[in-house]
Amino acid sequence: MEAALKAIAHPARRELLRLVWDGERSVRDLAAAVELSEPTTSKHLKVLRGAGLVTVRVDVNRRFYRADPERVAELAAFLEDFWGDRLARLERAATARARQGKA
Repeated sequence: MEAALKAIAHPARRELLRLVWDGERSVRDLAAAVELSEPTTSKHLKVLRGAGLVTVRVDVNRRFYRADPERVAELAAFLEDFWGDRLARLERAATARARQGKA
């Protein structure tokens, strides 16, 4: 889980993960979408792949990336378990404080 958390810490990698969620895309396509060079995009994809968040399919000399839905679901469940109740409590406290300030 540590590698997955580190992988999504970078905004470009979060965006790449969003882009490959619904289907596979080439490095060239992804680089254009995030406005990064292909080598930089490849490095970010390597981190995501190392964390198990994306898979790669090689077709001749092109690579196509796709999100691994099971691994992403594990990460989402971890984050929900970690933050879910805490964020709800924080929201309730902030709402209560805002109401006190208006009274």
